[in-house]
Amino acid sequence: MDLLEHLAAMDKNPITPEGAAKLRDELQNLRSVERPKVIQAIAVARDHGDLSENAEYHAARDKQSFIEGRVKELENKLARAEIIDPTKLEGSRVAFGATVKLANENGEEVKYRILGADEADLSQGSISVTSPVARSLLGKEAGDEVVIKTPGGPRTYEVLEVSFK
Repeated sequence: MDLLEHLAAMDKNPITPEGAAKLRDELQNLRSVERPKVIQAIAVARDHGDLSENAEYHAARDKQSFIEGRVKELENKLARAEIIDPTKLEGSRVAFGATVKLANENGEEVKYRILGADEADLSQGSISVTSPVARSLLGKEAGDEVVIKTPGGPRTYEVLEVSFK
């Protein structure tokens, strides 16, 4: 792989179809609901007179700025999205979309689903493919031992199971 291919690959944003749909829904809501609402709020605040001391006007402008920034961010993420459907994947090695069951030295088990950065939610058991834990797991398969560097020091886990659902 040459440098240009490597840079192009780094620019991709891996995401599941569900994750892409959530981003599209948020973008649609911002464009069709939130943006018109804030434009209306700015117009109403303008009618109240002196803009230099009008808190409603400044608050509405701040919200408009946030919405426009988020719209640009979502458009960028969707433009770089590489939609990968984990249900169509298979194999024995850990990769994007895999659900991985691990056991630590004490036999305690933990399960992670490796997803894109925009979908990662540790409380739901999903971690970003770019996280240190996921990067340590990529390419491993059931039976492999992996040492994961954590803030509390290195931890050793055994990969118990790799599945794609």
